[in-house]
Amino acid sequence: MGNTRDQVGKVGLFLASGVFRTAFYVCVALLIFWLGKSAYQFGYDVFNQQAVSPGAGQEVTVVIPDGASTYDVAKILKSKGLIQDSLVFFAQEKLSTYKGQMKAGTYLLSTAYTPTRIMGILAGDEEQAGVSSDDGTNAAADTDSDASSDGAADTAAGEGESGQ
Repeated sequence: MGNTRDQVGKVGLFLASGVFRTAFYVCVALLIFWLGKSAYQFGYDVFNQQAVSPGAGQEVTVVIPDGASTYDVAKILKSKGLIQDSLVFFAQEKLSTYKGQMKAGTYLLSTAYTPTRIMGILAGDEEQAGVSSDDGTNAAADTDSDASSDGAADTAAGEGESGQ
């Protein structure tokens, strides 16, 4: 009788271990699927740049303080509704030609701008800053003279405030 009890216990232990092993494998498979999906979505967001509101958009004044890191700038832009994800913007900036070139200042940006255009304006790229919006004002409103060493961003940015 004791021998039968041991055999039943072994069978039960074997079945229980099989159930737990199967549940563990299912959890691992779901985790791998979720990680892959998240990685794909992040990469898609980084390389498929979209404006927050295509079309006319809404103009927003943004102040970038001296010494702000790229991630600090991204958090400011997200809080103003100019970008959708600060981590995605951070990655976009690191992969762009504007890496490390964003300058402190006060800017007039639109929710219709793509992240690359916003980076160009914040970096003082005259090609981006000189583009007028639908109402004829410049994209960048004003930058601090201390923020740019060559003064080109100040000249391009100062033209937008005179008409307002």
